[in-house]
Amino acid sequence: MRFFRDLNLSAFTAGFVAVLVGFTSSVAIVFQAALSFGATPAQLASWMWALGLGMGLCSLVPSLVWRQPVMVAWSTPGAAVLATAGAAGAYNMHDAVGAFMVSAALITLFGVTGWFERIMRRIPMAIASALLAGVLTRFGLQAFVAAQTALGLVLLMLASYLLGRRLAPRYAVVLTLLAGVAFVVVRGQLAPTDIASGFALPVFVAPHFSWAGAISLAVPLFIVTMASQNLPGVAAIQAAGYGGPDGIPVSKVITITGVVTLVLAPFGAFALNLSAITAAICMGREAHEDPHKRYTAAVSCGAIYVLIGIFGATVTGVLTAFPAELVAAIAGLALLGTIGNALSAALQDERHREAALITFLVTLSGVTLAGVGSAFWGVVAGSLAMGLQEYRRRQA
Repeated sequence: MRFFRDLNLSAFTAGFVAVLVGFTSSVAIVFQAALSFGATPAQLASWMWALGLGMGLCSLVPSLVWRQPVMVAWSTPGAAVLATAGAAGAYNMHDAVGAFMVSAALITLFGVTGWFERIMRRIPMAIASALLAGVLTRFGLQAFVAAQTALGLVLLMLASYLLGRRLAPRYAVVLTLLAGVAFVVVRGQLAPTDIASGFALPVFVAPHFSWAGAISLAVPLFIVTMASQNLPGVAAIQAAGYGGPDGIPVSKVITITGVVTLVLAPFGAFALNLSAITAAICMGREAHEDPHKRYTAAVSCGAIYVLIGIFGATVTGVLTAFPAELVAAIAGLALLGTIGNALSAALQDERHREAALITFLVTLSGVTLAGVGSAFWGVVAGSLAMGLQEYRRRQA
């Protein structure tokens, strides 16, 4: 099979690191969202089943079919919006599932019609690259902020990364991860956790549709998923060179995520979308030297997500045992190359440099206005700045 011929250790490691970073950095928010709607332990396990299978299959199958690294994740800002709305106590799990399905229907509509892709084509490359750099730089900063609480671990991983980049560039992230894991194991720093065994089972929850739920839950979930997740996800695809007519068909992927979310929503899949951070890990040179073989990293990531879905409680316990500092360090170091390339592309054209910097800084700030994250406002601010500059040039 071609996949196994194209797969190598660095690609598989990139897939594992993507899961480790994507899962452990936000699974607590997902748990909080589920519990805010009164989820039982069985329903919580069902959420992991639905999200794991949804993310896994949406990444694995298209990547294998198209030989392109398609990366799908859950909507972390969407989970935060749900956790906040659910905490008010006005909605139960049935209302939440109805909102998930309405949001999924809207995402499907934007995918089928191609509206979202047409909007993205109007965003200049400098703005898209600055957006991606702003999203990823926060993770790069966290890698070194982690030194405040785990100096030895971060220094060891940084040294391993730099040494790996010099002696074996293809395996630099592999060596860094192994060094970090060995350090925490030897020092006994794995977090104590109860690791359950057995399969996760789906629990069906009948949806309840209402105008209040659509306006208060579904529409905010749709907006933050499209603006804060799918927008930088497309930027990651373009920056990695997988855009264009021969690249990843964005509209089809958006449609797939919407349909799969619609099917799995009664079991807990609240929102699936294009990934940006984990996509950058699997689409970069560290994953594979050959861009045509980086799809194997996305397939590996998808396969691991499917395992998380099947063995939800077991895998969750294992992954969450890693210290937060290790996760932050491996994420930041694995993204260094992508951050550098995105910044270079954003600042290359002097005419667009100021607008790109504004986009980068607003996105990096993490500001949230009207419930919408900084990724959207970064694009808005940068586009306005660029439009004003172009207007002045035409007037001159």
